[in-house]
Amino acid sequence: MREEELHRLLTVAAEDVRPAHPAATGWERARRVRRARRAAGATVLAVALLTGGTALALRPTATPPPATTATPEESPTPHPVPVQTPPADLAYPGHPLGRLGDPVGATLSDRPVRRALALHQPIDPQTGVAGRIRVLGDDGVVRDLDAVTPAPTRDAAGNEAVPLKSGSLSPDGRTAAFAQTDEVIVVDLTTAAVRRHPLKGYLEHVLWSGDRLLVGDDDTTYELDRATGTARKVPVSPWDVVAPDPTAPPNVLLELGGTPPNGVQVRWGGDGTYRSNGAIDFRALPPGHRVDEFYGRGWQRGDLVARAGWITTDTMGGLEGVALLNARTRVVTHLLDLGRDRWKGCCEVLGWDADGAVLLRHNPGGLLRWRPETREVTGVTRNLFGAVSLPAG
Repeated sequence: MREEELHRLLTVAAEDVRPAHPAATGWERARRVRRARRAAGATVLAVALLTGGTALALRPTATPPPATTATPEESPTPHPVPVQTPPADLAYPGHPLGRLGDPVGATLSDRPVRRALALHQPIDPQTGVAGRIRVLGDDGVVRDLDAVTPAPTRDAAGNEAVPLKSGSLSPDGRTAAFAQTDEVIVVDLTTAAVRRHPLKGYLEHVLWSGDRLLVGDDDTTYELDRATGTARKVPVSPWDVVAPDPTAPPNVLLELGGTPPNGVQVRWGGDGTYRSNGAIDFRALPPGHRVDEFYGRGWQRGDLVARAGWITTDTMGGLEGVALLNARTRVVTHLLDLGRDRWKGCCEVLGWDADGAVLLRHNPGGLLRWRPETREVTGVTRNLFGAVSLPAG
């Protein structure tokens, strides 16, 4: 048989063979059927790859299509990013927040701070009884917040919670806020002066957005002008809104709902409110890894948002973890796998420290520091039970 006849026969044979699917699609399909049809899914994938390889071998030489570059917003290129886990034996190299559990050494009224590094409200792990709120100053001294004693927050059904929330401390560490029924209390930590601003509702949440203070309940979120005491309603969820970077535009906030796939950017101004939806994207993670449900407050630094959640890996679900995602693209780039057999909702993110590490709870009673880029996980303090609030910045 002549060479040109053989060439024609091979060309005809290859015409009806479909090319291989892109790797991202194969992995996505495998993820969806992994639990119910793991063995069958693996077989289908193997056949698809074998068929695709045959098609590639038989396809005649042709001019390749023009190359295109996908933007992250449209189609992030999958690349395996190892899911990180803390070491079995944590190192405690020393951190300013390590003094948060020290005994009280002064009262705020007698010794105001220049800047607070953290607020802490101890809770007895045996009895559940909450103690008084404490202030850790940048001088390393723990102070009793004696200027005011906020009451527990409560909802319309009477459910109570401690008044200290993760968003209580302002980004500059100079002011603290506490939601109360029908009001919000604002304390100047540099003078111990207290102001009360009346707001209607069973208020539970406080959150700083730069110099602005957001206060909310189940139905309403207010933006409080602290200089005048006036407030206006803003169209964000007090449960889902992410604590923004202090340098972010003042009229743009990100909501990250408890259950993926959606993240919502909210922008408002004099001409109305605009909500932009975007699905949370897990394709940059290894196959089978995802967040099933977020909890706690999300914290933004630049384009990155860190938030705790219950995660699934390729072998197990129901794990505690922390996700790092890009606020613009909604692509989850890193996961910290904290395992299971812990207190439910153990590992809430509390913010970022000055050099870009994520700070999070690690119950029972600890704080961790995680640097995703270097894969470093270290301990900050042990046996620190109760609520903690760090500056958003």
